[in-house]
Amino acid sequence: MNGPAAQFRQAFGRSPQGVWAAPGRINLIGEHTDYNGGFALPIALPHSLTVAAARRDDGKVRLHSRQFPGPHEFFLDGLAPGSVPEGAAYQAGALWVLLEEGHRVGGLDLLVDSTIPAGSGLSTSAALCCATVLAATGLYGHEPAPEEVARLAQRAENDFVGVPCGIMDQSAVMLAEQGRALFLDCRSLTTVSEPFDLAEQGMSLLVVDTRAPRRLVEGAYADRRSSCERAARVLEVSALREVTGPELDRALQRLPEGPVRARVRHVVTENERVLRAVELLRAGRLREVGPLLTASHVSLREDYEVSVAEVDTAVEAALSAGALGARITGGGFGGCVIALVDSEQVQVCTEAVRAAFAERGFGAPEVFTALPSAGARRLS
Repeated sequence: MNGPAAQFRQAFGRSPQGVWAAPGRINLIGEHTDYNGGFALPIALPHSLTVAAARRDDGKVRLHSRQFPGPHEFFLDGLAPGSVPEGAAYQAGALWVLLEEGHRVGGLDLLVDSTIPAGSGLSTSAALCCATVLAATGLYGHEPAPEEVARLAQRAENDFVGVPCGIMDQSAVMLAEQGRALFLDCRSLTTVSEPFDLAEQGMSLLVVDTRAPRRLVEGAYADRRSSCERAARVLEVSALREVTGPELDRALQRLPEGPVRARVRHVVTENERVLRAVELLRAGRLREVGPLLTASHVSLREDYEVSVAEVDTAVEAALSAGALGARITGGGFGGCVIALVDSEQVQVCTEAVRAAFAERGFGAPEVFTALPSAGARRLS
């Protein structure tokens, strides 16, 4: 297969001036905690997205992609939310936020290629925004710190595309390290690289792409976030991060019965699970993280209500085949499941998941193992 430079030449008739790569991510635990100022524990995937780019002197941006709709063209002058087709929104949003914040960037030719499964909840959008920010700033003379790239990419999704995501995905894309998990405090934005050597402990992380379609821009994700914000106002805290486990029962009594209580219960208990998982990783007790994954899934299914039938089927099948723990990962409403398994059980668990999908009449899932990988970087 042709590499990014050759693809760029085929699309634009000239050579690129640089190539950047940004990985997908898997969140081990800590779901829907980021926009509540809480904790998360993601890793970067070996699957990545590349952006090959070259400057233009006419203020025009031309986009080609091997996986996404296009090609697209637009001018930077007058760029605003809603001014470009959906297929160009993430790249346009990344450039728009740079201009909004005073970065001197100009026209670009951009060629995107990706091995991240599309629509899987593995943060293709965060990778695309981060890689576009890196390409534009790299070619126009100023490369921000990784933490700043993550913030800019988040703002592109929030303010241009309209996805009210937190900063966990972008932080994982920019700051992850090979062989490590990233412990992220989403309030202070401090990070700690934690040990996550699966092979050393004879374990594997199985990823099941259920291929159930996901729609985060539509109302469900935004509804969950607004519920948490309403609850924080009632509880007189700046974010649900401030409610700790010992305070949970008293906090729930101050909230009206119904979904809002359940959302708060998930966020508070999920933060507790992340902190416990970090303790176990530091102690070299990776196997004991498994039950925390399963508890997280139950909470996401029952309290946060973001699971779907395909996801529950994958979790149940993996657990029945001997997985140490399993859960939905990502924003939910479809996407991927992760399972922590003994390495010799990978094939058994894989076959069990595929058989369960066939029995339920679901389309065949994609199943693979993931190793923690490096964050975004310039390739050439």
